[in-house]
Amino acid sequence: MIRPGLVSIVGAGPGDPELITVKALKALRGAEVILYDRLVNEELLSYADARALRIYCGKSPGQHAMTQEMIQRRLIDYSLEGKRVVRLKGGDPFVFGRGGEEALALAARGIPYEVIPGITSAIGAAAASGIPLTHRGVAASFACVTGSRCPGEADRPGGGGPPIRWDLLAHAVDTLVIYMGVGQLKEIRAELLKHGKAGTTPTALIESGTTGRQRTFVSTLAEVHKLAAAVQLSNPALIVVGEAAAIREQLRQLQHQAAVRIG
Repeated sequence: MIRPGLVSIVGAGPGDPELITVKALKALRGAEVILYDRLVNEELLSYADARALRIYCGKSPGQHAMTQEMIQRRLIDYSLEGKRVVRLKGGDPFVFGRGGEEALALAARGIPYEVIPGITSAIGAAAASGIPLTHRGVAASFACVTGSRCPGEADRPGGGGPPIRWDLLAHAVDTLVIYMGVGQLKEIRAELLKHGKAGTTPTALIESGTTGRQRTFVSTLAEVHKLAAAVQLSNPALIVVGEAAAIREQLRQLQHQAAVRIG
């Protein structure tokens, strides 16, 4: 009887391949099968054994290479063949990565698994943009939320589920980091403004964070939708709402002043 192989649910980090952990690299090098997502930097696959089977199972808005159920079935089937399997995800597997669903599916079948954390996009992209999610005297808390549950989303493919409590988030935390919100930016802005968030609140847009394609823009909550349209913001992107977003501009001004003095 073949013993089930270990399934490693691995966070690849926010995009820069150098931000993956040492433990994650060890799992990649030992894998016989790798199922990887759309936001994984494919450079990481070069660390795997040349004989390892590589399977793309990424999801983009409205277009999925595999359903979640198919992915979980593949993880179980390859493990039951005795293979060492890596499920490679962008960011951290337990932060909007559906890693918890995969862990539950594996546990229900008695499949051995481990979870290897990764730097989540909120932390990695914000830091790479010069935005501290917490800052003494400015921000003592932050929250990460999905932007895909705005009013009306229940009627769209993939929508539904409990709505985000924008009324609470408008005031409960100092810095709000919104994943998967580009397509709903107008609705998110409207919800926060409706529930009392100041229109002057600094708001940053971070596209392709930590990669060579990264672009970062800072506006106000009242005007951010206009900026996004002007720069043709595209996925993957994060929205950061809060006074901490203004720290980026302070850093840029100080760097410019230092460069002028040195020059």
